[in-house]
Amino acid sequence: MEVFVSLYFSCFRRRGILLPADTVEEMKQRIILHEPGTLTSFLEKFNEYMHVVAGDREAIKRIAYEFVEDKANEGVVYVEVRYSPHFLANSGVDPIPWNQNEGDLTPDEVVSLVNQGLSEGERKFNIKARSILCCMRHMPNWSKDVVELCKKYQHEGVVAIDLAGDESLNCQTNPEHRKAYEEAVRCGIHRTVHAGEVGPSSVVKEAVEVLKAERIGHGYRTLDDPDLYQKLLDQKMHFETCPISSKLTGACCSDFTKHPIITFMKDEANYSLNTDDPLIFNSHLNLDYNTAHKDMGFTEQEFKRLNICSAQSCFLPDNEKEELLNKLYEAYGMLQSTAF
Repeated sequence: MEVFVSLYFSCFRRRGILLPADTVEEMKQRIILHEPGTLTSFLEKFNEYMHVVAGDREAIKRIAYEFVEDKANEGVVYVEVRYSPHFLANSGVDPIPWNQNEGDLTPDEVVSLVNQGLSEGERKFNIKARSILCCMRHMPNWSKDVVELCKKYQHEGVVAIDLAGDESLNCQTNPEHRKAYEEAVRCGIHRTVHAGEVGPSSVVKEAVEVLKAERIGHGYRTLDDPDLYQKLLDQKMHFETCPISSKLTGACCSDFTKHPIITFMKDEANYSLNTDDPLIFNSHLNLDYNTAHKDMGFTEQEFKRLNICSAQSCFLPDNEKEELLNKLYEAYGMLQSTAF
């Protein structure tokens, strides 16, 4: 994280943007969410630093590259990273985010820069990295552009569309989001939706039935509707769970021994363990895995099962997915015929 925060100071000096701290350590402490709060308080943390990197070509490409390096150091062999290209742009977006002055970096070029950084990281660190472009619940006018970018770059590293943002403020899906997802379905673009993190189970139901989501981001509140939960279990719907995140955003009880993920484990649901935002949460993938092991009773066998589920539910083309699965089967000493 220190390297990541140092990047902001580099951008600050190069661009002359004022930061609310004088040292890397001070900035780090401002960015980190130290105590459990709400999803809203988590999202507000982006105001601390996004104005420094948004609109900066060099920084955006470098962040993508170093993200791949971080994942390689965590032992990851395949990763799907998600972001909003509009939040990193300063041109061709209305409104221009983070109170920036209008510049010349469009969302389209942001995607191109991220793709370049990810590709360079892949070659350097020998892992595979793909991206998911986010629509934002509170910015429905961006969604048409997001799905068009997904279409343009779907063979150049972008594998899916997402809908993210504060469910507690925007539970009902805007018609513009629905139109974007309808176009994604029409064009064969994969779909995931943040739902049931802090919003009610009805948001999950809408994500599946209206937006045709293939995966659900978080999805903890699905358990509030037993019929819906059983239906999604039967469909093998994939839940993208994030233990550390769920505690610090207040999405779940801070007592990990009572976490909804334990129910997913016991029911042999289709789910994965993820970091969500390691910068703000000051975390890493191993912390989420260690938490699941120590506080939720996860066994080595369950970690293998959920990683197989993750690979089966990833958004790679079938041939690349099969290659990824075979890599896991080999690493786990499993024959494909005995896979979960």
